[in-house]
Amino acid sequence: MPGVGIVIAVIVIVLIASCVKVVPQAHAYILERLGAFESTWEVGIHWKWPIIDKVAKRVTLKEQVVDFPPQPVITKDNVTMRIDTIVFFQITDPKLYTYGVDNPLVAIENLTATTLRNIIGDLELDETLTSRETINTKMRAALDVATDPWGIKVNRVELKNIMPPAAIQDAMEKQMKAERERREAILIAEGEKKSTILVAEGKKESLILEAEAEKASEILRAEAKKEATIKEAEGKAQAILQIQKANAAGVKFLNEAAPEEAVIKLKSLEAFAKAADGKATKIIIPSEIQGVAGLVSGLAEVGKNN
Repeated sequence: MPGVGIVIAVIVIVLIASCVKVVPQAHAYILERLGAFESTWEVGIHWKWPIIDKVAKRVTLKEQVVDFPPQPVITKDNVTMRIDTIVFFQITDPKLYTYGVDNPLVAIENLTATTLRNIIGDLELDETLTSRETINTKMRAALDVATDPWGIKVNRVELKNIMPPAAIQDAMEKQMKAERERREAILIAEGEKKSTILVAEGKKESLILEAEAEKASEILRAEAKKEATIKEAEGKAQAILQIQKANAAGVKFLNEAAPEEAVIKLKSLEAFAKAADGKATKIIIPSEIQGVAGLVSGLAEVGKNN
């Protein structure tokens, strides 16, 4: 009998331990009583009655990432391609997540595929390849509204990969290659054009500098010639001034010496002789100095006889 008591005690302890539940952080438990929803357990220690209560579902409240396999879609211009998507979602209502839809992940995958087909069907191939952000935004908005009754919030949707048919992909690669070659040719042409312009500008600047140097040289030569002419003129003026000063000094000296009339007439005769300078064939002598001229001739004859 003591052994039976021990067994009963162990069973009671096990039952009590099984009825105590600890809900960890970022989780929630759905409790059912006799098959009906009873409550949602949040973080902490909880008690359930044995047999009549059970934890129907353990739900994680963390943000989850689901990578769905590629889905075939057809564009507006009838190009079939495959696109795989990534959905970031979070459970906001554990009760709705548990009872709102059967197998929520499968439901989200199917909803993602149909939404993607509807959006891509309104776009052409080129728009599909260049409008990833627009497609992501439209899909997130559509999925977020559709999953609200399931207690799910879609935070983000991303197109992971867009895979067009091989023939179209080859054509796109050829187009890209042709575009790169065209850009390369444009860059080379622009480089040659800029080089030609720079060479022409360099020659132009060189010619301008040469012209400016020649002009400066001519200006310097003209200024030098001008200064030489001015110096020469100043020298002549100084010479004339000195001669005039000497003549004035001679006149002043004569005036101060008070020469006699005969001396004055003699000086006048010398002046006529200098004026003739041996080149004149005829000299007209005023009557008032003719007597002086005869006197001088007589004195000259007397000097020769002696």
